[in-house]
Amino acid sequence: MNLGEYLAGGAPIVSLQSLRPVYVVFTVPQQELGRLTAGTQVDVTSDALGGATETGRIAAIDSVIDEATRNVRVQAAFDNRSGLLKPGMFVEAKLSRGAKQSVVTLPTSAISYAPFGDSVFIIEDVKGPDGKTYRGVRQQFVKLAGARGDQVAVISGVKPGEEVVSSGVFKLRPGAAVVVNNTVQPPNSAAPKPEDS
Repeated sequence: MNLGEYLAGGAPIVSLQSLRPVYVVFTVPQQELGRLTAGTQVDVTSDALGGATETGRIAAIDSVIDEATRNVRVQAAFDNRSGLLKPGMFVEAKLSRGAKQSVVTLPTSAISYAPFGDSVFIIEDVKGPDGKTYRGVRQQFVKLAGARGDQVAVISGVKPGEEVVSSGVFKLRPGAAVVVNNTVQPPNSAAPKPEDS
């Protein structure tokens, strides 16, 4: 509107928005609903924030789950002291949940994936039928957690310090004799980069 302009009664002249605090609405899959509580920390970032992260807390959780997507709407409140969060902005929300957990990480090539369960081969001294001891392998079923890069988290089945076969697991069977050769090792990076990019 300009100074001196005539207006009709009830015509909108300005959009009123609350910027401090500002609310971010996002959806969460229903299987995560049991882990959400009011006050849980939420971090948001956006290209418009220039890489900065704003931190807020969950203010409300919808009581109805969307029947089409099986997601629940969550509202988080942010102080927005910087004033960078604007109404209508697209942001990426990250929930801080869970606790630190110590795990054994192995290269993905060490895991033998199978429908009946994932396993690894552990190198140890094995007693043969003739009573002599040799370096062999024992198949050990493991429970896996998430993966990051070339590494897989093993939460049970392998103890820290155990020697694990890291490549060629598809050729092994329990009790097979092995010779350890660590001159060539599979990739084991938490943040791998494609070689040809």
